[in-house]
Amino acid sequence: MIHIFRNYLLIPLLLLLAGFGIATYGVLFPTDTLVARVLTYENVMLALQQHMGLMFVSMFGAIIVGVLVGIMLSRPKLYYLGRGVENVVNVGQTVPSLAVLALFFTILGLGFRVAVFALFLYSILPILRNTFAGIIAVPDSIIESAKGMGMTPYRILTKIELPLAFPIIVAGIRTAVVINVGAATLATFIGGGGFGDLIVTGLSVGRTMVIVSGASLAAVTAIMLDYIVGKIEESIVKWA
Repeated sequence: MIHIFRNYLLIPLLLLLAGFGIATYGVLFPTDTLVARVLTYENVMLALQQHMGLMFVSMFGAIIVGVLVGIMLSRPKLYYLGRGVENVVNVGQTVPSLAVLALFFTILGLGFRVAVFALFLYSILPILRNTFAGIIAVPDSIIESAKGMGMTPYRILTKIELPLAFPIIVAGIRTAVVINVGAATLATFIGGGGFGDLIVTGLSVGRTMVIVSGASLAAVTAIMLDYIVGKIEESIVKWA
């Protein structure tokens, strides 16, 4: 029991306490009445719900589409197309997240759904790239041995390629999660809500406490989610 607590629950618990402490301090000890009106439990919880909603919905779609497309492009018949897509993805990853949000704002308008769609596209990139790279990195000698044993392409994919590529795929998912949480703070500019509302409000009224509260809560969320995904990766790898 102590081993499980130390290895799986201690860090999330400490991060939860840190997030709760940041929110509580801002609510209980505001620097002035303006900060007191902005930093309330209702506003902080609303920002948390919006931020997690943006992240979970966009990441759910990004993981499914990114992994499936990465697998499809890794097939021998589409290998060269996959290489081209990989180069495009590498270039696309250099585009600032604010530029992606601004682009879809001009096309689709404002709102939560537009922010989710933009974050979905931005989060696909590292997942697709790592899925493709992980599968094609499987040594040819292993694939040839599997074929010699009479394994079908489907069984080779599910029993050999995906298990060997799994750590690389999950590394892409972890990267996407952290990028997504950070980029979601910019969703406020297109009406998506989240912790970005607190940051922008603090900037507009010139209150450092509000800015620090919003940014700190977003950072704690990113660290916690990265830790959780990492533990899931370790557990599945050991099980496999």
